[in-house]
Amino acid sequence: MSQLAPLPKVVMGSLAFGVFWMLAVFPSVPFLPIGRTAGALLGAVLMIVFHVISADDAYASIDLPILGLLFATMVVGGYLKGAGMFKHLGKLLAWRSQGGRDLLCRVCVVTALASALFTNDTCCVVLTEFVLELAAERNLPAKPFLLALATSANIGSSATPIGNPQNLVIAFNSKITFLSFFFGILPAMLAGMGVNTVMLLCMYWNDLEGAAACGSPDDEKEMEAVEEGRSPASVLSLKSSPTAAQHVALRQRQNGNGNGHGHGHDADDDDPDSMMSENIPTKHRWFMQCSEHRRKLFLKSFAYVVTVGMLVAYMLGLNMSWTAITTAIALVVVDFRDAEPCLDKVSYSLLVFFSGMFVTVSGFNKTGLPGAIWNFMAPYAKINHVSGVTVLSLIILLLSNLASNVPTVLLMGDEVAASAATISASAVTRSWLLLAWVSTVAGNLSLLGSAANLIVCEQARRAPRNAHDLSFWSHVVFGVPSTLVVTAIGIPLIGKIAF
Repeated sequence: MSQLAPLPKVVMGSLAFGVFWMLAVFPSVPFLPIGRTAGALLGAVLMIVFHVISADDAYASIDLPILGLLFATMVVGGYLKGAGMFKHLGKLLAWRSQGGRDLLCRVCVVTALASALFTNDTCCVVLTEFVLELAAERNLPAKPFLLALATSANIGSSATPIGNPQNLVIAFNSKITFLSFFFGILPAMLAGMGVNTVMLLCMYWNDLEGAAACGSPDDEKEMEAVEEGRSPASVLSLKSSPTAAQHVALRQRQNGNGNGHGHGHDADDDDPDSMMSENIPTKHRWFMQCSEHRRKLFLKSFAYVVTVGMLVAYMLGLNMSWTAITTAIALVVVDFRDAEPCLDKVSYSLLVFFSGMFVTVSGFNKTGLPGAIWNFMAPYAKINHVSGVTVLSLIILLLSNLASNVPTVLLMGDEVAASAATISASAVTRSWLLLAWVSTVAGNLSLLGSAANLIVCEQARRAPRNAHDLSFWSHVVFGVPSTLVVTAIGIPLIGKIAF
């Protein structure tokens, strides 16, 4: 590990990191209300201006495979949303729901399982507004469900290498296969998901007393709008504007009669935001020769097929970043129209935030402070003793929230594995899996601990209706006890199933 840098570099690097941390936690501070993304870029610029890190090293610190994977999974997630995947998940959440407590349990289970396959960030992007609508429809508070969504997404994502960026880093560096990784963490993930759900129920038991969904036609239409990726405001405007409704009806008749294929039309075809929606003028002739229903069925089926192929490729050990990018491009090409609406769905601000964070944290690492912490604690962090595992877990929890989980994995991975290699070969695999589990669950400790938390917070704050501001402190109140308990319960289960 590197030694502590000269005092001026330590001070300036710590100052730049402090600016980044402050703006990430409090994006609207009165003296500098520029937001999290600009705050990450400011931290990166300060690291370079203060000569904590060189410009070349700053560019090199940006992890392009991780950014590529995040970009591609957002594109694939958008197409799956257009193909109805997350609409079906939403219907599963709402189907015969027996009140607030039952709904909370469903949110936890569905989010955790979906995050393991489609990444925690993607699930949080597409499910946040829908969960808010479900809660509002039942007169339930939003906070318990937002916490359930964020924390369950993090816990569920721990089970696979594609669940989150830090697991991707670990899979690359450790050479652990997809299936070995999955079965090694699965017992801990299932136990953690159950414990987290029980803790949410205990903390918000009284708040989850709510009336069942009223099920009026207007409410059902608004819920369908959310499921299909449209704003509920579009439904409200149609209800209040007969002219607009007549216009839509006329457009439906034109679509049904103008092309000679009046059958097979449903609500999804009127969704301008759906990536799989029909756009006849931009379609190739062979598309137009098929019935409207068959074209739509083909595009949806193709989205499901290539996504399954992507998961199979992961299991076969192919490069996950380029596999995801290839899948995304295949969906764009087969859709056979201008890809700009599709690419507009990508959260570029999140990619920019990650880029700035990589540079900022890399500069902070060059101060030597994280390395000094590890040098001091390493003798007490041997994984062949309960006390050593406890110390190591506390270090990972601390650094994951101070320096973010991805840089923590980059910083500690090789050192932890090298220490475990002096014990046994199996200890090396368990050390990597332990690092994946603790660094992922550590994301639930605070709002800053995970990108999934930030996504839920921002999506909830910007929701067209039922907007809710999930504050840093309201998250910490539940996040701290949940993280400590879930981490402790999962650690003994890591690596118990060998594949």
